[in-house]
Order: sequence, then C-alpha cells, then structure tokens
Amino acid sequence: MSGKRKRAVRFEMTPLMDVMFLVLVFFIYSMFEMSVHRGMKVELPSAGGDPEKGERLIVTILADDTMQLNGVAMPKSGVVERVAELYRVGMKFPVLVSGDRRASLGAGIELLGELKKAGVEKAVFQVERSPAK
Repeated sequence: MSGKRKRAVRFEMTPLMDVMFLVLVFFIYSMFEMSVHRGMKVELPSAGGDPEKGERLIVTILADDTMQLNGVAMPKSGVVERVAELYRVGMKFPVLVSGDRRASLGAGIELLGELKKAGVEKAVFQVERSPAK
C-alpha cells in the first residue's frame, strides 16, 4: 500500500463560473428586452412602420392635451426646456411622442415644431401596428 497514494477530491470551479456567467448574461439581456412604456395608458392611432429601439425620451400627450415627459406631468414649455437641457449636456436620445387618439393634432404639431427649434434631431410618433392585410 505504500505505492498507492490517496488522491484528494478536487472541486473544479471553472465550469460553475462559466454557467453562472451565462445565467447573468441571460438575465441582463432579458432585462433590456423587456422595456416598459413609462407613460400613461393612451389609445394610440394605427399605422405601419418599424418599432423604435434603444434609449429614448417619451413625451405623452393625453386626451385633454396635457403632456408628460417620461411619466412626469409638465406643461409643453417644460417638456421642450427639459429635452433641450438634456441635448445640451450630450444626452441626445430620440424623442418618442405617444399621443392619445383623442388628443388634438395641433398639440402634437406644435410640440414637434418647438422640439425642432430646440435642436432635437429625431422625434417620432408612437403608433399601434396595423394588422397585416
């Protein structure tokens, strides 16, 4: 028995760390894919087009033409000032205008005009996808 040594039990951590890293990456990726609309529930008009992805500023126009920026109620001038301030500090996110179907068209057009004057490079309207025919 002197020629046989007992082998110590080894626990390899590398495969466990690989699995944990993949699980972490999966949950982080899932979190980014589950973006939640941060505005109020509005009835969107229908139209075709591709959905916007990535970070963006969401301006909600409610049925009574009041506005919100990322869920915070403020007047139109406040929305434009805040977006312009973000653009000045280099946070040039696209602006997604989520207008209720019952909101006046004039409120949306005026907002777009003022955002353009403030230097916003990209502003789009959020719509529901039209069913394929």
